[in-house]
Amino acid sequence: MFDMILAGLTDALQLANLLFVLLGVVTGMIAGAIPGVNGPMAIALCIPLSYYMSPVAAIGFLVGLNKGAFFGGAISGVLLNTPGTPESAATTWDGYPLAVKGKGEKALRMALYASVTGDAFSTVVLILVAAPLATVALYMGPPEIFALICMAMTIIAGLGTRSLLRGLMAAALGVLIGCIGIEPVSALPRLTLDITQLERGISLIPIGIGMLAFSEIIIQLEEKLRSSRGQSAMSFSSRPEDRFVSLKEYLACARTLIRSSVAGTVVGALPGLGAPVASFFAYDQAVKHSDRPESFGKGNLEGIAASESANSAVVAASLIPLFTLGIPGNVAAALLIGAFVIHGMIPGPLMFEQNAQFIYSIYGSLIVANLFLLAVGRLGLRAFCKVVQVPSAVLYPIIIFTCIMGAYLAQYATFDVTLMLVFAVLAYFMRKFDYSFICLIIGFILAPIWETSLQQVIIASEQDPYMILGRPVALALLALSAWVVVRAARKGRGGRNAA
Repeated sequence: MFDMILAGLTDALQLANLLFVLLGVVTGMIAGAIPGVNGPMAIALCIPLSYYMSPVAAIGFLVGLNKGAFFGGAISGVLLNTPGTPESAATTWDGYPLAVKGKGEKALRMALYASVTGDAFSTVVLILVAAPLATVALYMGPPEIFALICMAMTIIAGLGTRSLLRGLMAAALGVLIGCIGIEPVSALPRLTLDITQLERGISLIPIGIGMLAFSEIIIQLEEKLRSSRGQSAMSFSSRPEDRFVSLKEYLACARTLIRSSVAGTVVGALPGLGAPVASFFAYDQAVKHSDRPESFGKGNLEGIAASESANSAVVAASLIPLFTLGIPGNVAAALLIGAFVIHGMIPGPLMFEQNAQFIYSIYGSLIVANLFLLAVGRLGLRAFCKVVQVPSAVLYPIIIFTCIMGAYLAQYATFDVTLMLVFAVLAYFMRKFDYSFICLIIGFILAPIWETSLQQVIIASEQDPYMILGRPVALALLALSAWVVVRAARKGRGGRNAA
C-alpha cells in the first residue's frame, strides 16, 4: 500500500502534471473573477481539452480550475460588489465595504488565506475518510445503490428549486435524456426518433456546455440589454496596514476559520447542498458567535474568513460521495465524472481497488493545487484584479466561440453543436420558469447507474416486488426519500393555505 501511495504522489509531482495543475488554478481564478462565469461553467468548457491529456494531468487541471474559480469569485465580489460566483455573495457583505475604504487588497488577501485554510482542511478529511467509506460501500448491492440514487436525486431536487415537484420533474427529464441511445440489455435503439446520431447516446459535453455556459451568456446578454449600468473597479491604498493581513489578524479569525471549514466540509459531503449553502450558513454562525455582531456587513475580516473558508472547503469535500459512492456532491463533481469516464474510469468504491495509484495521484494534485493557489494569489493578486475590467463586448464572443468549438471537438460532430444550442435554450426557459437545470444534469449523469442497478434488481429478484423487504438498508433509504417528498408536499400545501 505504501508503494502505491508513493507511486501516486510521484505521478502528481511530475513536471507536466504540475504545469497543468498550475494552468488550471490560473485559469480558474480568471474565470471566477469574471462576473457571470463560474467554476462549473469553466469545467464544462475545458473538459474537451482533457481528451488530449493524461488522466492525472486532466483531473489535476480540472481540480485546479475548480479551486481557482472559488477564490476568483471573491475578486469581483470585493471590488465590484458583484460576486463572480454564487458562493461568493456572502463575501461581498464585508469585502466591498473594505474596498470602499481603500482596503480591497487586504480583503482579498484575507479571502485568499481563508480559501487555502478551508481547502486544506477538507482535503485532509477527504484523504482520511474516503477509503474507509469506500470499503463500507463495497458491501452495498444493486438494491442499495438504486435506493441511494433515488434518495440523492430526491434531496437534490428539493434543494435545487423552490418546488420539489419541479425539481423531481427536472431530474426525471435528465434520466429520460440519459436513456436515449442503445438499450444495454436488448441492444436495441430507444427514444432516438429515427435520428442516427442519437443511437450512440447524448454526451455530457454538449449538455454541460449548453446548459452551464451558453445559457448563462444568453441570460447575461438579456440583462445587458435591459440595463446599461456599469461599475468601476476600486483603487488600492498604498499603506501596508491597508494592504496586508498580519499574523495577529489571521489568528484572531482562527475560531471562525475552523468552524467554517468544518461546516463547509460537512455540507460539501452531502449531495445537493452546494457551496452557497455552506457560505451563508458559516457567515450566519460567525455573526452569532462574534463578540461584535454589529460590525458584520461593515468591513469585518471574520465575515470574509467565514464565507471563503466554508465555500472552499466544499471543493474537496464534494469528492467524498463521488469517490465512495459514485454520486457527485455538486455540479462541479458531476462534471468531473465525465472526465473520469473519458479516461476509462468509473467513480465509486471499486476505484480504490482498481485504480488506487490514480486516487493517490489525485490527492497529490489536490494538495499541489492548494499550494499553487496560495502562491499565485499572493504574487499575482493585483494582476488578477484587472480581469474584472474586461469589457463584455470582448468577453462574450470569446466564450461563445469556445462553447461552439468545445461542443464540436468532443466528438468532431456538428450534431453536438446543435445539441448544445438546444440544451442552452432549454436551460434558459428552465431558469425563467424556476425549473432546476442542475437537477437535470445530475439526473442525466446518474441515469446509467440508476438504470443498471434497477435492471439488476429486477433480474435478480425474478420480478418479485416484495424482495425489497428483505433489504433493510435499501428499504430505509427509500423510506427516507418518501419522507422527503411527503414533508415537502405538506410544507407546500401549508404555504398555499397561509397565502
